[in-house]
Amino acid sequence: MVDFITLKLPDGSTHKAKKGETALDVAKVLGIEKGALAAKLGEEVLDLSRPIETSGDFQILTFQDKLGKEVFWHSSAHVLAAAIKRLFPNAQPTIGPSIEEGFYYDFHNLQISNDDFQKIEIEMKRVIKEGLKFEREDITQAKAKELFKGNKFKLEMAEELDKPSMYKTGSFIDLCCGPHIPHTKLIGAVALTKLSGAYWRADAEKEQLTRVYGISFPTEEELKTYKTRIEEAERRDHRKLGQRLDIFSLHDEGPGFVFWHPNGMIIYNELMDFWRQEHRKAGYQQVMTPIILKKQLWLQSGHWDHYKENMYFTQIDGEEYAVKPMNCPGGILIYKTNKHSYRELPIRMAEVGLDHRHELGGVLHGLLRVRAFWQDDAHIYCLPEQMEDEIIGVVKLIDKFYKTFGFEYAVELSTRPDNFMGKIEDWDRAEATLKKAMDKIKMGFIIKEKDGAFYGPKLDFHIRDSLGRTWQCATCQLDFQMPEKFDLRYMGEDGTENHRPVMIHRVIYGSMERFIGILIEHFAGNLPLWVSPYQVRILTVGEKFNDYAFAANKKLFDEGIRTSVDDSANTISKKVREAQMDKVNYMIIVGEKEAESNTLAVRTRDGKTTYGMKPEEFLKQMKEEIETRKL
Repeated sequence: MVDFITLKLPDGSTHKAKKGETALDVAKVLGIEKGALAAKLGEEVLDLSRPIETSGDFQILTFQDKLGKEVFWHSSAHVLAAAIKRLFPNAQPTIGPSIEEGFYYDFHNLQISNDDFQKIEIEMKRVIKEGLKFEREDITQAKAKELFKGNKFKLEMAEELDKPSMYKTGSFIDLCCGPHIPHTKLIGAVALTKLSGAYWRADAEKEQLTRVYGISFPTEEELKTYKTRIEEAERRDHRKLGQRLDIFSLHDEGPGFVFWHPNGMIIYNELMDFWRQEHRKAGYQQVMTPIILKKQLWLQSGHWDHYKENMYFTQIDGEEYAVKPMNCPGGILIYKTNKHSYRELPIRMAEVGLDHRHELGGVLHGLLRVRAFWQDDAHIYCLPEQMEDEIIGVVKLIDKFYKTFGFEYAVELSTRPDNFMGKIEDWDRAEATLKKAMDKIKMGFIIKEKDGAFYGPKLDFHIRDSLGRTWQCATCQLDFQMPEKFDLRYMGEDGTENHRPVMIHRVIYGSMERFIGILIEHFAGNLPLWVSPYQVRILTVGEKFNDYAFAANKKLFDEGIRTSVDDSANTISKKVREAQMDKVNYMIIVGEKEAESNTLAVRTRDGKTTYGMKPEEFLKQMKEEIETRKL
């Protein structure tokens, strides 16, 4: 007798399959095998060759799916390891995961440089051309020890697995849970991208490894498109533009700590002025808390147990202190200084706080990954019945900010992690409230299981830049745990203080450093007028027009415009070129005609020039563009 299972497909239809059929068998019956890389049954991702034993939601994964890309890139990492082992037999593979874009593999006892990339890529293409299958085998601990003897890293991982499994790709065998694509020929194009150092288990006390990064695609055309995009990203690199535009610098004396120059402070202050205006309208009060606080506070908040490895510590008068990685415990102490009535709530308390988090040296990256950053934080203390409206208010405020910069974004709802704090029923209520709020304003979101903060579920906002890259900036977290841990109370309508507020943590820019880095790359340095350090530069055709140029400059400066004069001996074409390199929004060219008629020749960044413009007309245009924060 044949047993059947029921598979629910993404379009809502169902398919009856024989129990034990493979995912590929099902795909062929349904006529959806083209481009198939793996399958998803419920929450589990499977090889196409794995038998399906149970009913559930079923999906064939292709390279168009995020999970499909992960399987494809993880399989490509195995191809990289197979090629490395052929070329460098003494190298010891450790781990090779997919990452957000591509993959890497870490090796012990491997000394190579970028000069070796070409021969490694050639060997990878040989592996691919051979059409080797990714063959899975469930193995015992004993067999794992036999297969990987001599590789202490694989043995260490094997000991941690209840049911180890391996994948064979030709002669290359790897300890791996999978899943993988069916065979290597599905990888149409591959390239190695960079080389770096790493530590085993990200522990600086352990062995140093060589990390090789790569990228792969089903076709050469996709790889070519990717390389073009990367070239454009390099042109927009905020580190290069930051140096050219004199915005910030980084120094060996403080790795991961940003030195802001005057132009950087202009951008920072403009963003913060906008932030303060909008938060005042939205009913927030601004506070500031210390960056160093006693160990006991961090024990009470749970950060000591759940976040200690990311924190910095010091001693004062023989007592242990921590440098704050987050602002919430300090804000909670402010809330506790006074008694509160239900009539006061919600209390919206905002803080732009300086936070420090330990990052390994190898992952530091300009403004995008730092060790100290200013976070535009806020904490809302509200009644339980106010939660939904407050969440909606936060989401609408985030939307207003991101639309100001022209960003599109996607939202993820992250649910209870394994290391959660508090009661499951509180988590369920918090997650349901976030879902209900998002549904009420008809904003789409995806669920990210088990990725919430240890004290509460959250909404994460991922903005998309002009190159299509996504960045996680804003977040909104709903928290029942901190009010419990810190015994936060308010007086209810019944006249007693036995009532707990609910706490909402939220940021909009996120890290100011990261947001400014994203802005620079998004606009390729061509920042909108209101936030630009170089709004106007007046270019003189000759020395005899300097008086007119400086008089025009003073009028603009006195009206709050960031302006300067280039009265150098350079040719006008060179002055224009320099202004374009500095990303100046408007160049004003003054010569004999302009001086005699008391007008301006105004050139935009894209090369359009308007002659005979009256200074008053130009100033009015500038002010309107700044006030409306025109893109």
